[in-house]
Amino acid sequence: MSGDTLPPLREVIAAHGLNADKRFGQHYLLDLNLTRKIARLCGDMSQATVFEVGPGPGGLTRALLEEGAGRVLAIEKDSRFLPALEQISAAFGGRLSVQEADALKVDEPALVPEGPRLLASNLPYNVGTALLIKWLEADPAWWERLVLMFQKEVAERVVARVGEKQYGRLAILTAARASSRYAMTLPARAFTPPPKVDSAVVVLEPLAEADRFQDVAALSIVTESAFGQRRKTLRKSLGQAANLAATTSEALLEETGIDPGARAETIPPQGFMDLARAWRAAKGS
Repeated sequence: MSGDTLPPLREVIAAHGLNADKRFGQHYLLDLNLTRKIARLCGDMSQATVFEVGPGPGGLTRALLEEGAGRVLAIEKDSRFLPALEQISAAFGGRLSVQEADALKVDEPALVPEGPRLLASNLPYNVGTALLIKWLEADPAWWERLVLMFQKEVAERVVARVGEKQYGRLAILTAARASSRYAMTLPARAFTPPPKVDSAVVVLEPLAEADRFQDVAALSIVTESAFGQRRKTLRKSLGQAANLAATTSEALLEETGIDPGARAETIPPQGFMDLARAWRAAKGS
């Protein structure tokens, strides 16, 4: 089965009245050459279930199926898109199924308990970061690869390395759980309606279990405190996290051998993981 019998996406949008809704951060990618490039970043999908969040009218959905996804499970909150997605499912022999739900509340492993599971999405701008953190926190990782499109600025923050301008909490949380790479840039003009900024695709693969940092909750608290006041030294910026553990920032920094006069952007991910361990030990639970 193929999508050759499906009408062009612009006709689908017009026929069903699917104007993009700003409340959901919707921007449609209709260029099939671009959506195929994104789909190919998933690698071999023939035996996998590919989760897609916010498929909209189905541009990336079609590409995933055309590029050989064994099954696509689309999570769509906006019920307006369901008839258009049903057309795609019929054209591809039922390899697409749709769950009408809020992706932030979905338990993905419960929907597909076994088998290779990937995730590829043009994420809604308003929830992209929250969804990424949700998937990073999953333990054990239920996904084999994430192929995700964000606003370009957010994508740069995901893959940033220590010392770079974009380096911060999101890069550290990502590095604690996965390897990441910047895959491609998509200009604003490629979308309908065009957003005010360019977008970018990043690819993440989970670290081996032995290499994954487990206490993401502690790491999240420490990094939020440290980067909440970027211009201050760690001695001062870690105060909020230290108070939660009934200790001092000096004690945490001494425990980990980090210079109290350093600023957060100069500390590599491993340093923050050490701080998170020290914070957890001081808190005692």
